[in-house]
Amino acid sequence: MTTGEEQSGVSVRDPARERLRRWRLVLGGDAADGTGCALSGRDAAMDGALTALYGRQDAAQAGRAGRDRSAGMGASAPSVARWLGDIRTYFPSSVVQVMQRDAIDRLGLATLLLEPEMLQAVEADVHLVGTLLSLNKAMPETTKETARAVVRKVVEDLEKRLATRTRATLTGALDRSARISRPRHHDIDWNRTIAANLKNYLPEYRTVVPERLIGYGRASRSVKKEVILCIDQSGSMAASVVYASVFGAVLASMRSISTRLVVFDTAVVDLTDQLDDPVDVLFGTQLGGGTDINRALAYCQSQITRPAETVVVLISDLYEGGIRNEMLKRVAAMQASGVQFVTLLALSDEGAPAYDREHAAALAALGAPAFACTPDLFPEVMAAAIEKRPLPIPDTA
Repeated sequence: MTTGEEQSGVSVRDPARERLRRWRLVLGGDAADGTGCALSGRDAAMDGALTALYGRQDAAQAGRAGRDRSAGMGASAPSVARWLGDIRTYFPSSVVQVMQRDAIDRLGLATLLLEPEMLQAVEADVHLVGTLLSLNKAMPETTKETARAVVRKVVEDLEKRLATRTRATLTGALDRSARISRPRHHDIDWNRTIAANLKNYLPEYRTVVPERLIGYGRASRSVKKEVILCIDQSGSMAASVVYASVFGAVLASMRSISTRLVVFDTAVVDLTDQLDDPVDVLFGTQLGGGTDINRALAYCQSQITRPAETVVVLISDLYEGGIRNEMLKRVAAMQASGVQFVTLLALSDEGAPAYDREHAAALAALGAPAFACTPDLFPEVMAAAIEKRPLPIPDTA
């Protein structure tokens, strides 16, 4: 069996030439790249796929500052379909997803995704789902069924990745939030019990005699906590909307948590009755438009019946188009009533997006620090909110 290097004519025993080959692929073969390296076979095909997307502008365009470089496949659907097939052949899935995203952004290929044949050719990921949702209203009926199938595949993959750990983490948090003072042996919280009885330490026996046992209560099937996910559906929040919808469905499947999912721009839409199917939730959103956080929080506030047992999670970049002072007053009022308020600038793997720093600072002053959260961290954030302990805010926030 031959290696990739041997297939491309480069010996694995010649590291200097291999480095030159890699630099040639990175630099793109411009006359001034300085490598002097010629490509053939599979390397030449890979280079062609990269050039189609990242190729340099021609001389007439090169002097225009701020313009993206042009590509070699134009807007031809057959050419794009072939290119999509090529990159899936030559590159791993993670790289394919990045290249597809760049193609949509740089070459304006979003409209081609309205064609069912094109959707079947792409590598599905969270960012593709966001693009499809933004095109939802313009999508012809012939494409919607294919689009739903693509979205469902991504959602099911995310649920497999996130659901088990989320349920386990939050079940533990619910148990710990219902502590009892006369626990059975297997329900004793030994760390807290020892800490509470250190004054009863007997040096001669080198032990603590516990006068008071502290234990975990076991969450019954009744509702213990209420969670409201309030999601900004402006265009920049696409990935966050996808992840929040999946988490909303997972939370809604837990009997001890009553979950409400609210999306907003300048209008507010309650999608709670669709939480049994996150695909329906996603197609019920409308990415883009303005933002009225105050209006959304007013609706959420009206749905709170047990403040001390409620967690409100606002997922937004905080660019408020409504009444700023009223928004802050609502947050303060909810916290004063006992609500645990969490502000996430993003719920995605990309880190914090551009956000309104003034609003973030104002929320932090109220005790509701705003930070970006990855999907893997989200269960821990929710567990901390349920237990009313400090949130695990990332150092990079």
